[in-house]
Amino acid sequence: MPVHLTRRPPAQPRPSSRDRSPARQSAAEGGRWSRFDLRGMPYLLVSPYYLLFAVFGAFPLGYTLWISLHDWELAGDRRWLGLGNYAELVADAAFWNAVGNTAGMFVLATIPQLLLALLLAGALDKRLRGRLILRLGVLLPLVTSVVAVAVVFSQLFARDYGLVNWVLGLTGAGPVTWQNEKWSAWIAIAVMVDWRWTGYNAIILLAAMQTIPRELYEAAALDGASSRRQFWRITVPMLRPTLVFVVFVSTIGGLTLFTEPVMFEGNPTMTGGTAGQYQTVAMFVVKEAFRDFDMGYAAAAAWVLFVLILLGTLVNYLFTRRIR
Repeated sequence: MPVHLTRRPPAQPRPSSRDRSPARQSAAEGGRWSRFDLRGMPYLLVSPYYLLFAVFGAFPLGYTLWISLHDWELAGDRRWLGLGNYAELVADAAFWNAVGNTAGMFVLATIPQLLLALLLAGALDKRLRGRLILRLGVLLPLVTSVVAVAVVFSQLFARDYGLVNWVLGLTGAGPVTWQNEKWSAWIAIAVMVDWRWTGYNAIILLAAMQTIPRELYEAAALDGASSRRQFWRITVPMLRPTLVFVVFVSTIGGLTLFTEPVMFEGNPTMTGGTAGQYQTVAMFVVKEAFRDFDMGYAAAAAWVLFVLILLGTLVNYLFTRRIR
């Protein structure tokens, strides 16, 4: 029986890239661009920050750590010490005096600053006449020159003709030599810091308050909750992410306090008074590096300060995360 074989038509050759239509080529190129836009573009957009951080952040950190392991004179010999600078720093009473001063001024300045900023933001969130002017007014201390602020506050806390001592004299209290005692210098510098930074924190908290749904307050008012109870039961818990940010920034700024005590001293020798009564760790680092020319010792102190900042932010984070 004869078998009839069917002949298959010859296979059509796949079109080469030259034979593809322009529409198909543009679609393929558009698909590749879409994939890059979704996957690669975010990395491209954030890369300038990381490049700048690598040059001006990561490299100085690593180089400072390398310097801290040496007996590194500013314009002299350089000798490997290992952890010798850190061992000397742990036994240095002047360094721990600076740590105590920094911690004391940080507590005196930061806690009232955050409470005042929270209350000020709550007041500015109300319906007030001229709210825009009032909100802009709290930022005026931030744009004021630090030198001008230090000069004014130095006059306010002057011993003989200062306004603060004049007010204390009206109450029967004697004049206070604000720069000579540790506690009085801490208070004066803390007041200076609070005046400068309270408005900044208040504006940040105010911006977060305006994102809270007003329906929550209306429901609480219908349930009979007072304005004070609404503030502490609704506003503060809803501000927790912003409060964490504000506390972190205030912790870093408070533990690296430098400009205010230097200007309050008047004579920038970085000693923080005759007995170091208000010398901060940042002032100690600058003194060791640029007055005593011991870069290795100053770098070790800077790294210890970095560790103290990490511990401080961790403690504050554990505290603020408990806000409910």
